[in-house]
Amino acid sequence: MTDEPFVVDVTIAAPVGEVWDALRDPALIRRWHGWHFDGLDEEIEVIYLKGAVESPGEYRLEIQGNDLFELTDLGDRTRLRLTRAPRGGDPEWDAYYDDISEGWVTFVHQLAFALGRHPGADRRTVFLSGAATTPLLEAAGLEAVAGAAPGTPYEVTGPAGEPLRGEVWFRSANQIGLTVEGWGDGLLIAARIPPSPATPDGAAMMVLTTYGLDEAAFADLESRWNAWWGRAFPSPAAEGEDGSDAHG
Repeated sequence: MTDEPFVVDVTIAAPVGEVWDALRDPALIRRWHGWHFDGLDEEIEVIYLKGAVESPGEYRLEIQGNDLFELTDLGDRTRLRLTRAPRGGDPEWDAYYDDISEGWVTFVHQLAFALGRHPGADRRTVFLSGAATTPLLEAAGLEAVAGAAPGTPYEVTGPAGEPLRGEVWFRSANQIGLTVEGWGDGLLIAARIPPSPATPDGAAMMVLTTYGLDEAAFADLESRWNAWWGRAFPSPAAEGEDGSDAHG
């Protein structure tokens, strides 16, 4: 190994048993992992179940031989720590290390949001991905929240023409998550994927998570955001259009 491990550390507003179940039950994983596409159930099987090594008594879960979840019981809250094996052992795997690591940042915060704000609820998602031809927050009109701390309220006009308001849910080196009141207390995650062997020019990504929208409202949202994305990022990345790069 030639590098330090990548770590994601969050505190989730749910008891440790609920967080553990959300990592082991495919129906519950579906409520937070990635985004919806035809292969989501198969992806969940491959990532979380196939070859997984679990220690329920210790709330430890190792998946794919590379990623270790450790849960700490904090009463009505849970600390989740995800540690990735350092790069350096497999050149083919290393090429996707940064892409997968950024994916885990997204997914872990989606898990915290689902359990903390919408326990037991299903979601609908819109996934947008493309080459990083322009700064993402600038293109989306979200520069005002670029440096805001978690918990900071915001209100802007979104790139698809709708008012967006809520609060900053999280921020990391390359991502920001915003709650969105108008999406049934939904979540908007905007991510910049740094250049890597897998994505030499870098990439831009958004995941829109909604709750409680009827068919017409969701279809309208999906159409408007896809139309904006096509204008703002006219050369979409080959991967991601069908969700196939959800975990690298």
